[in-house]
Amino acid sequence: GSSKLRETRKEEKLDENANEKGYGSIVVIENVFAYKQVIPLQLGDNIIGRYMKNSGINCPIETVDPSVDMNHCVINVSRDKKGKLKYVLRDGPSYTGTFVDNEILGDRERRVIEDGTLFTIGATSIILRTADSEEEN
Repeated sequence: GSSKLRETRKEEKLDENANEKGYGSIVVIENVFAYKQVIPLQLGDNIIGRYMKNSGINCPIETVDPSVDMNHCVINVSRDKKGKLKYVLRDGPSYTGTFVDNEILGDRERRVIEDGTLFTIGATSIILRTADSEEEN
């Protein structure tokens, strides 16, 4: 069958360090379920999950990975007292869990993550690229 997803995003030249708003991004690593995707983050809650039309999540991943929930995990982006961006990851809650450095996050656990942190949802691996890392390059 033919895919109803737009073909254009797959062919775009992806620059992991390009981010207009400057709040960082997540990089979905290509696997058998999904092609490489760079998804920009925004201040507040960034709800990450499987793309589904009208799901209302703001960081959808175009994937056919059945172990990725539609509302799998959340990265909250905020500023600390010094104005530095802070990234906090929590599970959705999801059926299969959210893993950081091969450790599963607890039900209500909040994990501060930094540039280059690898986290896994289902069979899909994602890398955080912070806005700060983009400025330093």
